[in-house]
Amino acid sequence: MLMPAAVAWVAPAIAWLIAITLVVVIALILRNLAHRLIGRIVRRASAERPSLAGRLRGRETVTPEGLDAIVAERRRQRAETIGSVLRHIASIIILGTAVLTVLERLSVPIAPLLTSVGILGVAIGFGAQELVKDFIAGMFMLLEDQYGVGDVIDAGAAIGTVEAVTLRITRLRDADGRVWYIRNGTITRVGNESQGWSRATVDVPVAYASEIPVVRDLLKEVADEMWNEPAFRDSIIVEEPQVWGIEQISDTAIIFRVSAKTIPSRQAEVARELRLRIKAALDRADITIAA
Repeated sequence: MLMPAAVAWVAPAIAWLIAITLVVVIALILRNLAHRLIGRIVRRASAERPSLAGRLRGRETVTPEGLDAIVAERRRQRAETIGSVLRHIASIIILGTAVLTVLERLSVPIAPLLTSVGILGVAIGFGAQELVKDFIAGMFMLLEDQYGVGDVIDAGAAIGTVEAVTLRITRLRDADGRVWYIRNGTITRVGNESQGWSRATVDVPVAYASEIPVVRDLLKEVADEMWNEPAFRDSIIVEEPQVWGIEQISDTAIIFRVSAKTIPSRQAEVARELRLRIKAALDRADITIAA
């Protein structure tokens, strides 16, 4: 008499155990597949691409040049951060669904549990709304590629070079070496000085009596000489420097302007080199620099 009763009790238990095991196994398999897919997307997104200087000049090179190593690291960090967030979201959705399915198989009422979790989530959301705001702002900042490691930005609260970017904070180091930790949710506008390309401009004041064609030709020679040097043309300057001509005229000076398009954050270096070469060329031609 006991055996049929025992069998009648064991059979449903075994069925429940098999069903629960299948749910858990399927959830783990789906989670693993999702993580592998996200990992593949992250690797593809962070893969090496043509250099920035090459792209700006329309040349398909793949060797990192100048700040392209920083650009590649920025792309890799952004892809890995987004990948980490996507993996966590996938795990929460898949495992959460599996837990609810298991509870349903065990005849546990889910509706009150979901209601309690919802109320708890609302309470936590009100208490941590600033943290949630920071995370959401960080997600959009990464997705839109507003700035990254190595960029020089004006974040309102501070101006400096980005040293680290997370979903919650951005770490900057200003010109004095001071480190700033800025919550992403407090950044309302960003001025990026390192995105795409930069421009170096040099104003050259010469005496009012100087011959304009001579000065223009001299500045053009200096610009062409710098453009033809591989050290600058291959990795720093992305377009041929131009002599824009006379920028200002006063009773004592004529000011010429020379411009060069560079890769991000290298405009100061190019401007210093231009000033050095222009000064030497003016001295050789005995052209007086105005005060």
